[in-house]
Amino acid sequence: MSPNSSYAAESASDGGDPTAGASSPAPRRLSRQTDGRPAAPVRHVHLGVGNFFRAHAAWYTEHAPDADEWGIAAFTGRSPAVAEALGGQDGLYTLLVRGPEGSVPEVISSLSAVHPADDLAALRRYFADPAMAVVTSTVTEAGYQRDASGGLDTAAVEVQADIAALTADPAGGVVTTTPGRLVAGLLARRAAGAGAIALVPNDNVPENGEMVSRVVHDLARLVDASLLSWIDANVSFVTTMVDRITPRTTDADREEVVRQTGIDDPETVPTEPFSEWVIAGQFPGGRPAWDAAGARIVEDVRPFEQRKLWLLNGSHSLMAYGASVLGHETVADAIADPEVLGWVQQWWDAAAAHLPLPPEEIDSYRQALLERYRNPQIRHLLAQIAADGSQKIPIRAVPVIKAELGEGRVAEGATRTVAAWIAHLRGHGAPVTDARADEVTPLATGSPADAVRATLVRIGLDPEAQEGRLAATVERQLVDLESRGGG
Repeated sequence: MSPNSSYAAESASDGGDPTAGASSPAPRRLSRQTDGRPAAPVRHVHLGVGNFFRAHAAWYTEHAPDADEWGIAAFTGRSPAVAEALGGQDGLYTLLVRGPEGSVPEVISSLSAVHPADDLAALRRYFADPAMAVVTSTVTEAGYQRDASGGLDTAAVEVQADIAALTADPAGGVVTTTPGRLVAGLLARRAAGAGAIALVPNDNVPENGEMVSRVVHDLARLVDASLLSWIDANVSFVTTMVDRITPRTTDADREEVVRQTGIDDPETVPTEPFSEWVIAGQFPGGRPAWDAAGARIVEDVRPFEQRKLWLLNGSHSLMAYGASVLGHETVADAIADPEVLGWVQQWWDAAAAHLPLPPEEIDSYRQALLERYRNPQIRHLLAQIAADGSQKIPIRAVPVIKAELGEGRVAEGATRTVAAWIAHLRGHGAPVTDARADEVTPLATGSPADAVRATLVRIGLDPEAQEGRLAATVERQLVDLESRGGG
């Protein structure tokens, strides 16, 4: 538990059951009068109050030594329900860290205010405050309203509405998209002469700082072209790599908090012990001492993004398709199977050969991944990871296969992921849930040889590579998997 965060003294910290017996007090709710610490002054705005943000950026702020100087004003997504729930308990919530040895609850006090998304007056007021220096966001990739080229999707109805609203009324126009809210806030900050600020996306998107810079510039250009030079002089776009498995909250999580603390917290957030935040960019108005809480401040995030994409996400895909064929349901189940563990190690060996990081950095990360995967307290479903393979396989597996081909090798540790995905598309293992299922599922029909060739072409690989050894290897792995799959 953080030294900044505690439950009231009467909370049961010894693991006993505070609700057992007729004389036990009824569970109570969180309140700053009895829990946590006083609300800090707001210097940080966040867009998107989901579980991940509350287990990640809010947690790093909670553990920063200067947390009492950096209160967060958070804004919800479309639903105001979270703002209402957190408002009823002074912005406090319980983070339940589920480790292999048990669960540890901690009250998080870093949210000084929580607003519904449509409270644009509050948003503009915060942006106009010179003390406010950081804006983070976790709204998923779709929330940034990008088109196929990565720019602002000006054909989207919501984007068009934001453009019209801000053009007609820069100081009070009603906006609904994330780019719209950011530009509305920047217009208010310029008007107030409030100075420089950092925008810090924390969505799981490569080069997310550049992503946000592009959509903000695109929207500003259409609303008020004079804003562009002010943005260039006053706004820093920070790039991040984020990682912490944070499942949806269950009744069991809430019940565990009641059991340990006597607190009834409907806003409990479960998470794993591991957390990583890699940050590159400038903070002209300052920032919390996140590095003192474990964040890494680097010059270039890209090697760490690639490490995560290949080693973590790539092995997740391998298990989602391959291990589910063997009948496993969760990551913890899969990694406990010696055969699956061997597959994962082979994949890591192939991918690690092409990562621009020191070997000790890669070895340490691999060991940390194994510890995370073996954590039985985090029920990470393979079927959930398997979704949208048509978008994941080309960026997780294909680059490693191509890198190995470039060095004259067909790496079975890398090709197995593609073979397992084809088996998945042919009805083995986890069910197919893919936005492009109508396009990719037909590719995998027919004989194994036909399925392999069609799928390899689809994901940008030449079946004839290495004199046909690529297609032959994937076909052999597919046939092996299908011989053990239940369909």
